[in-house]
Amino acid sequence: MSQAHALQDHIEPVSFTLYAQDFPAFTQQLGDSFARWGFAVISDHGLPDAKVEAAIDETKAFFALPEATKLAYRLPVAGQRGYTPFGVETAKGAAHFDLKEFWHVGRDLPPGHPFRNHMADNVWPDPELPGFRDKVGWLYQALDRTGLKVLEGVASYLGLDRHFFDPTVEVGNSILRLLHYPPVPKEGPHIRAGAHEDINVITLLLGAEEAGLEVKDHDGRWIAINPPAGSLVCNIGDMLQRLCNHRLPSTTHRVVNPAPERRGFPRYSTPFFLHFNSDYLIRTLPSTVDATHPDRYPQPITADDYLQERLREIKLA
Repeated sequence: MSQAHALQDHIEPVSFTLYAQDFPAFTQQLGDSFARWGFAVISDHGLPDAKVEAAIDETKAFFALPEATKLAYRLPVAGQRGYTPFGVETAKGAAHFDLKEFWHVGRDLPPGHPFRNHMADNVWPDPELPGFRDKVGWLYQALDRTGLKVLEGVASYLGLDRHFFDPTVEVGNSILRLLHYPPVPKEGPHIRAGAHEDINVITLLLGAEEAGLEVKDHDGRWIAINPPAGSLVCNIGDMLQRLCNHRLPSTTHRVVNPAPERRGFPRYSTPFFLHFNSDYLIRTLPSTVDATHPDRYPQPITADDYLQERLREIKLA
């Protein structure tokens, strides 16, 4: 790696307009960013600003409800649906919980579907926020569709059929997380999100404009991600890293506390964690294994077994 490359501290945005206009260029730029950083910044994502803002407004309205009201939506499903209060999630290996509360929306499954034994029905705060279900539900579907298109670029970059991932995620246990990081009144040992890697296939993040998101570079430096307004930040998760034998890395990242002048401001974001189907067997792609890159994961594992193992590590199961 050249010195100039090693000291790079900016993730160049990839325009989503290339998906339709020049797919090979989209694939190359997206894949190169993922290979370098484990992250990509996608501009011109095409999601209507008004509909995104409407979903975020509903998010803000929910977190402004009284604590007792919010706690009524806390469910015994390992944090995978409804409300998870402040002070629960803790990064793997961390001593201090994260400074955040969140709401989870998952995939709706038809009656009788075999995955219903571990993918619960969604709950909705209809009495308090009658518009929440439609507006937040729209955001789930929009990010799910966008994630499929991103995965087309990933598949092509890895030398796979463009639609390789379509059947692997069509009923995946994907989660939309509505996140609220309250104001941080003082210094302390807790931060908004401790250093971690994502469990899933890819993550798509809206609402990262408020500073705080940082990525750990190869040399150990923390690089701030400051995407242009209206961009989508996307990163590789551990499941995809495992599948492709680390050709695309799942990079450690965190959300640090704000500068003193911003401590009185909350931070909201809406990451979408795209998952494989629960029964998908994560087996290293043969095309990513050779004499200099031996198979790091000779024992395959199903997506749900992997997920449950990791949820226990972060105190969500």
